[in-house]
Amino acid sequence: MNRVGDHYFDQAALSGHRGREQDLALFAELGIRSLRCGVLWDRYESEASLQEMDGYLDCVRALGMRPIAGLLHHGSGPPGTSFLDPEFPEKLASYAGKVAARYPWMSAYTPVNEPNTTARFSCLYGLWYPHLQSTSGYLRALICQTKAVVLSMQAIRAVRSDAELIQTEDLGRIWSTAPLASTAELMNQRRWLPFDLLCGTVDTLHPLFSYLRVNGISEHEILWFRDHPCPPQVAGINYYVTSDRFLDHRLEMYPDHCRSAEGNFADVEAVRARAEGIQGYEAILMEAASRYNVPVAITEVHLGDRVEEQIRWSQGAWQAAQQVRKAGVACEAITFWALLGSYYWDALVTRANGHYEAGAFDIRSGSPQPSALAEFIRQCASGELPPRSGSQSQPGWWHMPGRLQYDAEAEAVA
Repeated sequence: MNRVGDHYFDQAALSGHRGREQDLALFAELGIRSLRCGVLWDRYESEASLQEMDGYLDCVRALGMRPIAGLLHHGSGPPGTSFLDPEFPEKLASYAGKVAARYPWMSAYTPVNEPNTTARFSCLYGLWYPHLQSTSGYLRALICQTKAVVLSMQAIRAVRSDAELIQTEDLGRIWSTAPLASTAELMNQRRWLPFDLLCGTVDTLHPLFSYLRVNGISEHEILWFRDHPCPPQVAGINYYVTSDRFLDHRLEMYPDHCRSAEGNFADVEAVRARAEGIQGYEAILMEAASRYNVPVAITEVHLGDRVEEQIRWSQGAWQAAQQVRKAGVACEAITFWALLGSYYWDALVTRANGHYEAGAFDIRSGSPQPSALAEFIRQCASGELPPRSGSQSQPGWWHMPGRLQYDAEAEAVA
């Protein structure tokens, strides 16, 4: 659920899932063992409204699925607060404590999904509420959300001491032309910042310490995280075909919509610009596991495309999870994201343009209809996954030469 102006885009309402608990039986039939559930602060702020989740979560549990409670997912909270509210972390923590007290049996939480991505979209690019376009606003939003994670887990663990933090973030990598190498390096450091803060590793020697200070974050605020570490039990990797980016100083080579919000350069999908392509799931899983020495998981797998391409993308994620396990990495799970599909993401959920991307189920008929992707998920869960055959043995379009739209390689070095 995200906010644009005074309007909230609620994916569960758009899909009809809210109030349709029978969907849960369809999910369970796929062999799903854990389910990311939106117990969203924006929606269920009051005790009376939170009561709506009682039957839903009981049903999840009765069907043998473990709920992972998400408290914010691209949202900035209910009306009356935002990332600019100095009391935002305490307010979310208060809500988290209420959720834990109401559902003491629930043991896994994602208090804030993708704090870095949400901070960028809301306070650097100005797309979501509170619609800022400044580095200082972006970093304030990131710090605010990450502190909210720490305080929320403290409140949750006051009720259930063994509650697990499943922290998610989009960890796409940045490449660039030579003149933008330092910008690409900054962005590559920035993508790790929520995890670095949670793990208590941001001190005066951290590569982003000065960057934070120059942009309005006090030393006291920064070192608070060092003194209150809250490392995740699982580092969740959200990764999409467009997550990896390419920066190019030759702005004249690109359409106007490619201009970065952060400077006079182009910011485009690496899959469309780099001959070498994208890093892929395996590389980012290995990097995260090495950096933090905690179990990892793929927490969002989705491709907005034909079902054949969706399966190819999902196969790549599944195979990457198996490969890193063979290399000794504790890869806990793979999450097929948005089982009922998603609305308006082609416009970054800034307007209701009617666009829908199906997930494992297609809801355009009025009720969830399983696609071939649903059967693929069931086979993954049951261990019955057959070898690739027919069209599925072909590479996805992100591996094909025709994917390239920009002649960016002449000066690509970073």
